[in-house]
This record gives sequence, C-alpha cells and structure tokens, in this order.
Amino acid sequence: MSLKNKLCGAAAVCCLMSAFNASAIETKARNAILMDYDTGQYLYTKDHKKMVPPASMSKLMTIYIIFDKLKDGSLSLDDTFTVSENAWRKGGAASGGSTMFLKIGQKVSVEDLIKGILIQSGNDACIVAAENIAGSEEDFAHMMNIKAKRMGLNNSSFVNSTGLPDPDQRMSMEDLALLSRAIIKEFPEFFHLFSEKYFTFNGIRQGNRNPLLYSMPYADGMKTGHTEEAGFSLTATAKKGDRRLIEVMVGMKSNKERSEEAERLMSWGFREFDNYKIFEKGQKITDIPVWFGTAKEVGVMVDEDVVRTIAKGKVLDTKLTAVYDKPVKSPVTKGQKLGSVRIEVPGMETTEVPLVAMDNVEALGFFGRMKENLKYLLFGE
Repeated sequence: MSLKNKLCGAAAVCCLMSAFNASAIETKARNAILMDYDTGQYLYTKDHKKMVPPASMSKLMTIYIIFDKLKDGSLSLDDTFTVSENAWRKGGAASGGSTMFLKIGQKVSVEDLIKGILIQSGNDACIVAAENIAGSEEDFAHMMNIKAKRMGLNNSSFVNSTGLPDPDQRMSMEDLALLSRAIIKEFPEFFHLFSEKYFTFNGIRQGNRNPLLYSMPYADGMKTGHTEEAGFSLTATAKKGDRRLIEVMVGMKSNKERSEEAERLMSWGFREFDNYKIFEKGQKITDIPVWFGTAKEVGVMVDEDVVRTIAKGKVLDTKLTAVYDKPVKSPVTKGQKLGSVRIEVPGMETTEVPLVAMDNVEALGFFGRMKENLKYLLFGE
C-alpha cells in the first residue's frame, strides 16, 4: 500500500519516540514476540530478550545448519546416515521424548531425517544428524553456537541438538523469531516441509504438532516445543495475502491454551496492522542548494523501497521529515549521502533512511568562485 507524505527540510530535528506499546492486547504466554516478516518490525513483545528454555524450538537451529549444508553442496537429500546406539538411547522411544522411532544401525536418508525433525520432532533424528555431520552431538552444539553468533543471535546458548532440558540450553523469543525469518528467507526451496501435516516412517504415522496448521488456513510453519520448565511453546508463521507474520511464545499451560493464544495473537497482528510503502526506490524527495557548484542545487532521493508496518488507525499520524545541512559544498558525487528522512510512526521507534544525491555536481573553477563571491557581497544569499 502507498502512503502520501509531507516532508519538511531542517538543519536539525530532535524527537523522542517510545517503543511500541502493545497494551491493546495481552497474552497468557510467559514470553512472546510478534514480528512482521517483510519489515522486521516487532508488533508485540513480552520479555522477548530473556533467555528461556526453548524446548524443541531449538531444533530450528539444527535444521538451519542442515539446510545450510544442503545449500552449499556439502550435503544432499539422498545422503544416508547411520543410527548409533547413543542416538537410539537418548532420542528413542525409551527416552520418553518425541521420536522418529529409528532403529540401531538403520541407515536413513537426510530427507527423511529432516521430515522426522520437522514433522515428528524426533530427538533421535536430531542426534543422528548431529553425530554424522559433526562427529558428536557436543561438537554439533558448538557449531550451533558459532552459527548463532555469526547470525547476531546473542541471546542463545546450545549444548544439544534436540532442546532436551539442560540449564545451558537457552534462547530468547527474539532470537527464535530472527532465526525463523532467516530460514524462510534463505531456504525457500525447503520451507514447504514445515507445513506437511503427516509423515510415516518405519510404519509409524505421526502428525505435525503445530496446532495452527489445523486451525488457521494461512499458517504454514514452524516448530512446537514442550518441557515441564518451558511449558507449551510455539514458533509459528502465517502468510495472509502479501503479508507474513512470525510469532514465538513460551509458557502456556496446555496444548489448548497454546493453540488459542497463538491464533489470537496472530489474528490480531493481521487485523490491526498493515504494511505501507512510504517511498519507492529512486523517488525524489527535495532539492538541496549547492555551494560553489556548476549547478545551483541537487536533487536527493531514497535508494531503496521504504516500507513500514503501521497500525491501521495511525497511518495518517505518521510524520516524515527531511533532515540535511544546507547548502552542501561542491563537488557532489551521485549517490553521495547528503541527509536522511526521519520516519516517526506513533507508538514505534523512530527510524531514518539515507538521502543520496541524484546527480554529480562539479565544483566551480577559480573565476567561477570569484563571481559567486562577488554576487554574494553585492546581493547577499
């Protein structure tokens, strides 16, 4: 959607905006976040930076590493891994957790392991993948930590590939949302696997545990989790029309409460917000005077599409301000940053977008500068 805008030029503008106030809705989740996929803006947060037990939602990092190796060609879907006794004991049916029901010594394809992780939430599948990729689950967890740091997920800590309880297995809601966004963006060829509802392996058919796949027609991923400490948890995404939202929540008391709270928050995000195109790439914003240049002024533009997620009732209250020093000293190079547009959306953090020169402006020579100085002395600015 497009947003008509009004701009005012200024040498300096000072303003203070508070973080988004999500008091319009509350959730029973202990920690939560709702993010717009395209803009990355947070629509709702509740202790979203706190490191908490992620349970099986940490399998998203295990999957990220597998997808990354498939993408770089070091792994293929047809490769087969062997099930160790350790993987069978720690992640099999006898462990009491979710399982793919793998057997000791069985050879299983990477494609089946991915489905076993995403659809069946198999702890055994995660351990098999970890051992065969890194040599041991401990070394794989080290890979997970390195990858998390490189991705800027600074509130995450891994000691296993499964999310089984451990005091050092922690993630924040923010990190899980950012990780989910990266998976969707970087691995579109594999994303459809998150929405598959059933998978049969070794003659055992299991359903996807994501409740939104059954209750919301536009939900299409990501991963559930449950331990006594974490409670019933969910990382979910849904796409309605052109918009996609990502939500993460932990601490619900039951599967029913998890389903209801997740659907309620997601529906609220789609209902109350929309994405608005404020500027188009290459759109001219204003002209800035040039001092001692071969042209008296230079046009400035934004060099990217600028889209913001805005509460539907606050669109007309959005304030746009062009901020720059004038005049600008020549020479000016096309693409040179000369200022910024400050975007103030009620209830959200103020952001700025660079303004860049649309053309080159050469500096005047000696006689040209003398002429301009004389004009200034005689007639002023």
